[in-house]
Amino acid sequence: MELRHLRYFVAVVEAQSFTKAAEKLFIAQPPLSRQIQNLEQELGAPLFERGSRPLRTTAVGHFFYQQALKLLSNAEEIKLITQRAGMTERTIQLGYSSSLLCGLLPRIVCLFRQQHPNLNIKLLELNGMAQIQALKEGRVDVCFGRVRISDPAVKRVQLREERLMAAVHSSHPFANQRRPISLAELNDEQIFSYPSQAGPGYAVQVKSLFLEYGLEPKRFAVLDCLQQSLGMVAAGEGICIVPESVKMMQFRHVNYLPLADSAAVSPIYLIVRNDDEGQYTRPLFDCVYQVYDLEAIEYDRRVF
Repeated sequence: MELRHLRYFVAVVEAQSFTKAAEKLFIAQPPLSRQIQNLEQELGAPLFERGSRPLRTTAVGHFFYQQALKLLSNAEEIKLITQRAGMTERTIQLGYSSSLLCGLLPRIVCLFRQQHPNLNIKLLELNGMAQIQALKEGRVDVCFGRVRISDPAVKRVQLREERLMAAVHSSHPFANQRRPISLAELNDEQIFSYPSQAGPGYAVQVKSLFLEYGLEPKRFAVLDCLQQSLGMVAAGEGICIVPESVKMMQFRHVNYLPLADSAAVSPIYLIVRNDDEGQYTRPLFDCVYQVYDLEAIEYDRRVF
């Protein structure tokens, strides 16, 4: 006896007709009748009063119907419990560039957690090529990054662009400027960028921005991380070009100045493996755009 036999029997009892039950079950009537006959043979007792209109159960059939309902209900409950247990064990690994924690990424992840309470979400700080490598090796499922890297193994969507700012010491001549600062004015400054890594990264992106305007910084140093770069600014050692959201990091004696150049922006990408449609990719997109809507941020909604 299988659960499907119980479902067939219950359907016939509740429809009070083999014909109506067959329609409800989307099967032909002869196979349904044979299944019920086999069930009666296995139980050794008739379950229906043949010839009755509408179809009625025998006393044994009525008893079996009550027990069948309990068994089917228990089976469904076990299925749901097992599914919930399975969901608890599911994990999604999110890679992210360090500066994105200063922006909207924490709110996006928090909303995603609320909408998927049984999903285990883990965050891993990765930058540039490290994100691509981690995706290709399966160590992460999705990455939020700032650097456009072409690789046939991954696909990406640009979520939006974020304005860049110059972080300068409060004693710097530019510190109290009421106008945006141009890159040309910063070209001769000691510029700190980050992170120190092989291959293209945010530091390369910043240097390329100067080159785009025909400029080449005379003194350009790449440090290990964002915090170290801002620490050097706080020490009065130079300046740092950072995304606008980084201004939430209130280092003492560090002022943040808007940049005047139209190309002074940093793109934000969502990146996944090219062969992975991921169950949670689209829900993650939805969370991103929900947060953008709440913050009145303009964007061009796109998915892969």
